[in-house]
Amino acid sequence: MTESIRLLICEDQALVRTGYVTILSTQPDMTVVGEAADGREAVELGRRLRPDVVVMDVRMPVLDGIEATRRLAGPEVEAPPKVLVVTTFNVDAYVFDALRAGASGFLLKDTPPRQLIDGIRTIARGESLLAPAVTRTLIGRFAERLRPNDTAHPERDHVVRTLTRRELEVLEQLAAGLSNAEIAAQLVIAAETVKTYVSRILTKLDLRDRVQAVVLAYRIGLVQPER
Repeated sequence: MTESIRLLICEDQALVRTGYVTILSTQPDMTVVGEAADGREAVELGRRLRPDVVVMDVRMPVLDGIEATRRLAGPEVEAPPKVLVVTTFNVDAYVFDALRAGASGFLLKDTPPRQLIDGIRTIARGESLLAPAVTRTLIGRFAERLRPNDTAHPERDHVVRTLTRRELEVLEQLAAGLSNAEIAAQLVIAAETVKTYVSRILTKLDLRDRVQAVVLAYRIGLVQPER
């Protein structure tokens, strides 16, 4: 029997939080181990309960979801949980900051329940960045933040030296928000081969997941944000 995915739900609106808990508790492979109504409580419960996945709202009182994500899943945190950021796209102007803080992906609050459930399973497996089409739009929206700075060149050189030509091609496709299947079709290779390449890229560059790979690719100017 597959081990249940332990979930922590962090949302300040009680009705929305209850909705998440109700939907997710019906899944045979998921267990809601805690609920938090603000960012500080999210951090406390996250550290104490050690969930596999944290469903994190961005706009919360006391401590916002970005800082809560950083404290739970930032680069310095050992064995961090996966964080799924949920956001109202036209309101939350700092979702990209949450991804940089350590979130493993994001979905919109009006996402259908089935997509939320599948997204949590995807993040729990650590296999893919969520909502590829939204990823492309989001990255374009924050193009100004993603412009490479003067210190990016050594990092870019390191990436180019470390990865093979094919791995660089896969990284570029990742940064465009493509799924494994889409990358496979684009490069005319098998989806399992793409999965292998992605794993190698993350290992070689010491990256936690695909989100970090996307951020790196834009930060060093390997690809340019859509305007």
